[in-house]
Amino acid sequence: MAAAVPSVFLLMVNGQVESAQFPEYDDLYCKYCFVYGQDWAPTAGLEEGISQITSKSQDVRRVLVWNFPIDVTFKSTNPYGWPQIVLSVYGPDVFGNDVVRGYGAVHVPFSPGRHKRTIPMFVPESTSKLQKFTSWFMGRRPEFTDPKVVAQGEGREVTRVRSQGFVTLLFNVVTKDLRKLGYDAGPADTAGALGPSPAGGTLP
Repeated sequence: MAAAVPSVFLLMVNGQVESAQFPEYDDLYCKYCFVYGQDWAPTAGLEEGISQITSKSQDVRRVLVWNFPIDVTFKSTNPYGWPQIVLSVYGPDVFGNDVVRGYGAVHVPFSPGRHKRTIPMFVPESTSKLQKFTSWFMGRRPEFTDPKVVAQGEGREVTRVRSQGFVTLLFNVVTKDLRKLGYDAGPADTAGALGPSPAGGTLP
């Protein structure tokens, strides 16, 4: 008797928000949240989090290291709306107010294995010099009321932004039953612990 075809597949993601480079800033912390389609639902772990504040390393690289863990499992009936992770980095301005130092987003890698991603970060810009001065003077910088807008793209083209810094993420991705539902995500579904990729190195 043929085994029943599963009706859902699982996507298990763990790893960490590893580090960041923001040459102009120090004493930063990071928030993350996941954005996904309506057919997706988290079943375990945390879909958002906030890191500790970290200072730049004392070596020549001047890297901000968080090593802040990510661990979440999703279930879905189809790959449409594949999860993205949205990052927001904050730190103090000259007046001691917490202001946003960067937003960024990236899709969770589609293929199982170990992945490293470096995300370029950006901040919204005031559209006039007067607004820029006023926001600096009042200690209120332009920011999104909901960071999830970063992942959606709709209306983003009318927002003036400035590139600023990079954040590096490490992902370990495991899928279950994706292939049984007829989707090819690269290497065979993996249900155990992840080591190096099948090629012998780590995936990009």
